[in-house]
Amino acid sequence: MISIIITAYNAEKTIEKCLNSILDTQYNDYEIILINDGSIDNTEKIVELFASDKIRYYKKVNTGVADSRNFGIDKARGDYITFVDSDDYVSSNYFEGIDKYINEGIDIIKRKGIIVKENKEEKIKGAIFDVTTGEDAFNKLCFTDIYLDTLWSYIIKKSLFIDNNLYFEKDRFHEDFGLLPLLILKANKMVSLDNYVYYYVQTDKSIMREKNMDKTIKKAKDALYHYDNIINTVENYNLSNFTKENVRIYCTNAILLKVNELNGKEQKWYIQELKNRKVYRNIKVRNIKQLIKKLLLFINVKLYTKLS
Repeated sequence: MISIIITAYNAEKTIEKCLNSILDTQYNDYEIILINDGSIDNTEKIVELFASDKIRYYKKVNTGVADSRNFGIDKARGDYITFVDSDDYVSSNYFEGIDKYINEGIDIIKRKGIIVKENKEEKIKGAIFDVTTGEDAFNKLCFTDIYLDTLWSYIIKKSLFIDNNLYFEKDRFHEDFGLLPLLILKANKMVSLDNYVYYYVQTDKSIMREKNMDKTIKKAKDALYHYDNIINTVENYNLSNFTKENVRIYCTNAILLKVNELNGKEQKWYIQELKNRKVYRNIKVRNIKQLIKKLLLFINVKLYTKLS
């Protein structure tokens, strides 16, 4: 069985469409774990209208999305877990083509999504591959899929979380970035399918588009925290040097993106944090282009991020 974890906070405008999209699929072996994370709108009243035995509903005080997802993992009865955001929805073929890999005991099944923005749709590209190791999967994805760390694109064995004690970091932004690379690298077997099954809705009110400088600074600090944690953790994993290099490159590129979200003294502080970590060392010279990028990063971090 697959446990679909949905965390909802003030989701009265979107939760009905989200739930209906899942319930309307022609598939039976799943449960929905819906966690109301302290909503103060009509989310609960809308959920109460659903008389489906597929939904297990929990109401709790607001502790944030990471803690709520961990709560859902602990409550999950399924051997596999996936996540759907309360403002997104899924296609009618959401479960298509996955039974084969579940029956084979594959640790992670990756699918694809479609960005929905102002009624326009855009398919998210990325590597497609048959069953391989988690290490090889990461190497295939890290430079080809800019949405590698989007949680909704993965179906993950529950035991991968439990056995490796890998959970979302509470009270931190970018919790997906902090966790998914480690889950992938711990997977024995993973597959990436060319199935577009998820609608990722982007709005001006999206948490990732919040124009709040305090939050922006917090996100930058949390990105650095996750960077440090991943780099240090992966050093103890049984991986090739090539893969460890790719992890460092991937994480470096992720935190460099934060430079242009900051300004003034906060930007100067952040650039100094990058210099303290000597991130330019993580850009490996495998061709002329990478040599130029490494030299530019060493000379001028701000210019590097604008040209990347």
